[in-house]
Amino acid sequence: RAAPHPAPGEGGEGRAYGWLRASTLRSGNAVHPPFASPATAALASWVPVVGLEIHVQISSNSKLFSGSQVQFAAPPNSLVSFFDASLPGTLPVLNRRCVEAAVMTGLALNCSINKKSLFDRKHYFYADLPAGYQITQQRVPIAVNGSLSYSLCIDNKMSQMVTKTVRIKQIQLEQDSGKSLHDDARSQTLVDLNRAGVGLMEVVTEPDMCCGEEAAAAVRELQLILQTLGSSQAIMAEGQLRVDANVSVHHPGEPYGVRTEVKNINSVRFLAKAVDYEIQRQIEELENGGTILNETRSFDSKLGCTIPMRDKEGKQDYRFMPEPNLPPLILYDAKSLPVNMNHQQVVNIDWIRERLPDLPSVKRAKLVELYGILPEHSFTLLNEDGLAEYFENVIKQTQMKPKKVIGWILNDLLSYLKQHALTVKDSPVSSFLLADLLNLLERREISSSAAKQVLEELWKGEGKTPLKIVKEKKLELIQDQKELEQICQSVIDRQEDEVIMMVLGRNQKVLNKLIGLVQRATRGRSNPVLVKQILEKKLSE
Repeated sequence: RAAPHPAPGEGGEGRAYGWLRASTLRSGNAVHPPFASPATAALASWVPVVGLEIHVQISSNSKLFSGSQVQFAAPPNSLVSFFDASLPGTLPVLNRRCVEAAVMTGLALNCSINKKSLFDRKHYFYADLPAGYQITQQRVPIAVNGSLSYSLCIDNKMSQMVTKTVRIKQIQLEQDSGKSLHDDARSQTLVDLNRAGVGLMEVVTEPDMCCGEEAAAAVRELQLILQTLGSSQAIMAEGQLRVDANVSVHHPGEPYGVRTEVKNINSVRFLAKAVDYEIQRQIEELENGGTILNETRSFDSKLGCTIPMRDKEGKQDYRFMPEPNLPPLILYDAKSLPVNMNHQQVVNIDWIRERLPDLPSVKRAKLVELYGILPEHSFTLLNEDGLAEYFENVIKQTQMKPKKVIGWILNDLLSYLKQHALTVKDSPVSSFLLADLLNLLERREISSSAAKQVLEELWKGEGKTPLKIVKEKKLELIQDQKELEQICQSVIDRQEDEVIMMVLGRNQKVLNKLIGLVQRATRGRSNPVLVKQILEKKLSE
């Protein structure tokens, strides 16, 4: 039986060889529709196994073995050196930045860093790989035996979270291939070699996960770690982080089943869907007496299903061999660093370790401890790029307690951003403006409903301050208690039935309704606490 986890170096080409449309598939490879929720009994008799190969583009100005620039969406074939095009006589020169990024990532993932690692050639033939092989690290990679901890919600409840760990088998350096653009209308394939030779880290996990949600959570945590380190921007929409999922199922106590590989998944959401679909497809296939093929599949996000691409290659298909043009990669630590060695010519593991920033897990713990917010809120702050910094900037500029600020950040600001598909950096409401608004609320110069109105105006980005909007819209709290008592009395006079219910039953819902009517009558300019006191006094007379 085929192992469900990736063998070292397998699947490292990091791109699909092509695809099949649902309409062109033969009956033997029919596309299955998305599955409904499986029966509990059927699920209980199967154990899903999931391992990942994660291809990470290293943040570097130049490619792994050449001086060509790395730039997203550059004109086709405009960033291709002689080496990238595999012209005769060209030789690879290793990029120091890529090595340091791999070491940093390995340390952050609790890996052992190999002081001596080797490069290999992995052969396969395709139009966007001019040399006919990829330089990778199949035998002795740069980092091994690590771990990645990630958190999951129980029953989709943010307040109930559990932490799990997936083992990292290895991290290897390798070069990316080019990009093939398939033009079905003209029956031709165009090749863009801008991406050929770009430095990648392939992070290979052990088969420690069992569902799409776990795989997605692990990849999202890795994405945050990479961005924190600066070793990769990890923007999946730009192909900077691509995932191959290896999936199999077996009965409890039996050997692992035959695995399939779902290639080139470019979104966390699609990863969860692809893995869960593939698990259910395999279970259904086996329950119906079929067999699982050791094949490579792709995920069709529109159909919501995986479709066959090709048979899965084995090690013998790739014809691995040592890379003759690159010597072993030698790294040092403080103890092994030779005397009088030029520090610019070596990579010092301890030097990199000392400069590791706080990882997301540490940042979350500090946010919870420092500001007293809920753990689930710390996850949301870090999951949105720049939101934690925004939150802390607001805290520094307002008198409002952090527990109240977090509500405005997550419930109001974040909903606005998502509604308009904007990032935190693109927000028209700066941390200074929000802090200014919250200070008005904290000083009881405006009500919370008025503050929401001001926030709506700030969102228009007209350059007005919260105080100016408050004055223009006349949203200041009514300070005259006699005026407020008159408004409350007029509301009571118009709501005879509710008043009777309130007097007879002390119904809190009725009281809340009356408070709401007063708020509406004052256009949010009344203090709800004071209004409640006035209403209770008048209703008890």
